[in-house]
Amino acid sequence: MLAKIWKKLLLVVLIIACLVNVITKFVKKSSLKDEITASARYVRSLNNEK
Repeated sequence: MLAKIWKKLLLVVLIIACLVNVITKFVKKSSLKDEITASARYVRSLNNEK
């Protein structure tokens, strides 16, 4: 009986941890414009070095 309770409790904790992980990835995701701008700056810096 106690093992079933622990199993369910740990399953709930695992699901919550996965949801928190997914949510933080969506929140911290940078915009496409920022990614393109950073990429363009990097390419320009490579061209300037040559």
